[in-house]
Amino acid sequence: MNRLTLRIDFGDQGAVGPGKIRLLEAIAEHHSISAAGRAMGMSYRRAWQLVDALNQTFAQPSVTTQVGGGGGGGAALTEFGQELVAAYRAMEKAAAEATADIRAGLVGRLRPPGA
Repeated sequence: MNRLTLRIDFGDQGAVGPGKIRLLEAIAEHHSISAAGRAMGMSYRRAWQLVDALNQTFAQPSVTTQVGGGGGGGAALTEFGQELVAAYRAMEKAAAEATADIRAGLVGRLRPPGA
């Protein structure tokens, strides 16, 4: 099996890759940065740093948060955050399809296991 990993580097303005996109998907699922981080095996601090980096990269935030209280806080993807995830997944799929034959050729040239 082989897979293509996509990372979009915007130079000094930041980058988007599989980890940040998975974090956005986990936030959408868990409605919490803390719970999303836990689900991915990362600290709340690291998850918050990644969210902040995304929010600083683009003109619009990807995630909004509500301060806790009696009802508890939470986090949600903005419309832009949802669009970012969809755009990334579409690019990932297109890149995988476009490179399938080339990657298959490389896989055929791998050293046999144990060799």
